[in-house]
Amino acid sequence: MPKAKANNIEIEYDTFGDPSSKPLLLVMGLGSQMIRWLEELCMMLVDKGFYVIRFDNRDIGLSTKFEEAGVPNILKEFMALQKGETINPPYTVEDMADDAVGLLDALNIKKAHICGASMGGMIVQLITLRHPTRVLSLTSIMSTTGNPNLPQAKPEAMQVLLKPSPTEREAYIEESVKRRHILYGSGFPYDEDRERKLVSASYDRSFYPQGMARQLFAILGTENRVPKLGSIKVPTLVIHGGDDPLVPVEGGKETAESIPGAELLIIEGMGHSLPVEIWPQVVDAIAKNADKVNT
Repeated sequence: MPKAKANNIEIEYDTFGDPSSKPLLLVMGLGSQMIRWLEELCMMLVDKGFYVIRFDNRDIGLSTKFEEAGVPNILKEFMALQKGETINPPYTVEDMADDAVGLLDALNIKKAHICGASMGGMIVQLITLRHPTRVLSLTSIMSTTGNPNLPQAKPEAMQVLLKPSPTEREAYIEESVKRRHILYGSGFPYDEDRERKLVSASYDRSFYPQGMARQLFAILGTENRVPKLGSIKVPTLVIHGGDDPLVPVEGGKETAESIPGAELLIIEGMGHSLPVEIWPQVVDAIAKNADKVNT
């Protein structure tokens, strides 16, 4: 897969479809490599007329790692934040938004439709706020506004993020499959074999948990975006699971309420996940939101 130099780092990416089609940039969430945008889903988007670009965020996958920054003590930083103290992550979610725009620059794409999941939703919101002329439409999936007063993750979901994982390959894979089940939601069957294959591929491609810790540190340092989201003018779609234990549905509702004209799609039974059964519904919704640009 190719690499692009962008925002003073290297970004691993790949593409699907015809470069002359509508560009759609997919942004993945915390600790997740671009291969979590599964090829079958990318090809469904290609069939809707998109030129799909997926990439590894900084500090994950095959993009630039920030090894020199060390591994943060997330619990300590969280406690400092609760006391009203200032925390200083080695990079910010705003930096990650600028990375994505730098990738568009490297690909000579002036404007794109953008879609992000979880932390990726935060990133695409910030792309739209920081670089409004580069965005055609916005889709924010299972994400939130950064408002600290919103309902927080359920304890068992927070443990998925904070509890150290095994490092040995087979133990890590089995533990990850269990943790993903906790987040998955109750409305759709959880395919353990499919998840095991994906976790295995991710481990073999790049096992790098310290990057996830630094990304989480960056999330802790984000500001409440509610006051700024009202300035977004592009067609916006917010998708959220009604059964999300990690980012409760109120985060999606507030995102949609904060962006003028945003459409909210709540999928009952969906957790912090994208079950294969809902892919047609999600792909159709993204395409319809993109079509608003031409009307």
